[in-house]
Amino acid sequence: MELAELVARRPYPAAGLLLGLTRRCPLRCAHCSTGSDLFTREEPDGGQLERFVGSFSAENRPDVVMLTGGEPLLLPALAERLSTLARRAGSRTALLSGMFFARSGSRRGLRGAAVPPAILRAIRSVDHFSASLDVHHEREVPRADVFRALHRIRDEGVAVSFHLTGTGASDPYLADITRAVDQEFGGRVPCLVNEVRPFGRAASWARAARTGPDPAAASPCSMAAWPVVAFDGRVLACCNQDTVDKRPVPAHLDLGHIGVDDWATVRGRALESPMLRMLRTVGPTHLAARYGSGAGAGSYCDGCRALGGDEAAAAGALAVAGGAAGALLDLTAAVRGSREGAQGVVRRHGCAAYAPLVVTGGPGLPETDGQDVR
Repeated sequence: MELAELVARRPYPAAGLLLGLTRRCPLRCAHCSTGSDLFTREEPDGGQLERFVGSFSAENRPDVVMLTGGEPLLLPALAERLSTLARRAGSRTALLSGMFFARSGSRRGLRGAAVPPAILRAIRSVDHFSASLDVHHEREVPRADVFRALHRIRDEGVAVSFHLTGTGASDPYLADITRAVDQEFGGRVPCLVNEVRPFGRAASWARAARTGPDPAAASPCSMAAWPVVAFDGRVLACCNQDTVDKRPVPAHLDLGHIGVDDWATVRGRALESPMLRMLRTVGPTHLAARYGSGAGAGSYCDGCRALGGDEAAAAGALAVAGGAAGALLDLTAAVRGSREGAQGVVRRHGCAAYAPLVVTGGPGLPETDGQDVR
């Protein structure tokens, strides 16, 4: 499964599932959105995760399951079991890693291209493997080691990509690393480029989150499409880090818990909720302004979380997006959101200037003015 296939499915409700295996991570990247470290023990119960993924059926399953963390490869056997269960039901799987295992100096006598057997088995079990790389990760794991490990993984026949993060289109690091990836892999490895957001360790220094659009304009949110299993086993309708971390979860974004719910139940809630249909169709700002108590201050995502207690917005959503008409409205919005494919999704939610790189062999790299805005 290539990166573009995965990203292009993002607007479709319940087409994917994000599984956070653990918040632990041996790296201490300054921009980490979760604030993960090696001593953090927040993680879902492994048995509950397996039971939940084991509830998939050939007729009712997500198209894509993304294994993430923290660092999911700190639990390689669990990652392998979850991937095997998901693929058995017909789902395709992907895993995102910070590449801690690639450090050439971390294991005496081994070079960066040597991948520990248990980790290699986990990687072989997935359909796609993504490596996180940015200026902060490079302070923990050298670029050359990451490149060597990616060559080794490609040799195993696993599709690979890079998840790159920078401060925006004018960040010279992004210009440098994307050219380096292009040269190293001959344009055959795609990149998903995002911008640092003020969450976790980056909350004190990153730029403020994007503010919402004009309340009169519809601005659909594809990030309310795929359920997310958080570190306490709660299943959320959104991958925004504040939503993942903060409790209680706003009612309209709470899809249940893997300890008591199966995939069919979670999927049904995600698909049938009028509030979620409206978020995916017109977005939270428009919903609040048109039917609720009015668009409040703060970011686009802040406005969405505030809708949890807005009874007027809930009533308006039910009137417009309930029943079969709401389901059709939801599907229409998903089709419209996917019309430009993976590049369109990245333009809306990632670093737009680098959207072409999500497709292998895409157009050339953007120019930079050379100004370091980090």
